[in-house]
Amino acid sequence: MITSSPKDREFLLPASPVFIALTLFVALLLDWLPWSGMWLVLRPDFVALVLLYWCTHKPHRVGIGIAWMMGILADVADASLFGQHALAYAVLAFGGIVLHRRVQMFDLRQQTLQIFPLVLLSYTVYAAVHWQLHGYIAWEYFSGSMISTLLWAPLTLLLQALRRPNTDDEL
Repeated sequence: MITSSPKDREFLLPASPVFIALTLFVALLLDWLPWSGMWLVLRPDFVALVLLYWCTHKPHRVGIGIAWMMGILADVADASLFGQHALAYAVLAFGGIVLHRRVQMFDLRQQTLQIFPLVLLSYTVYAAVHWQLHGYIAWEYFSGSMISTLLWAPLTLLLQALRRPNTDDEL
């Protein structure tokens, strides 16, 4: 008889569509905060992190279409080139869906190493679009990828804690 470990059960936790939509909306609001100065360069992409979380944990619920729609909303909010975030998020979602089984095999520290190339690829799409528009690569895009990757473990722990059902035996 095969028993599943607690780590495997984390992927089996239920996630309602309302909760998924709420987390994506909160991530969008965090991206809309008025960042300036050095903080703007170090700003993590919260929407990308939450999208990647859902694409690796619930790929049958959150996919490329939702990533594209979130990207369009981010483009409108940032007044950036229409489709820039959408393309980056679609690439990120594709990678998260393709690698979701691989990510499930690792603990959080190892997951961070697995998702870093995906986040870096997403930021590379931003840089490539910037290069096509302005003729040079904005290297500051890549500092945000490192900060975003470092936030993977805390974000995962937070979302898993919020998804975990209450087991109050005292009531």
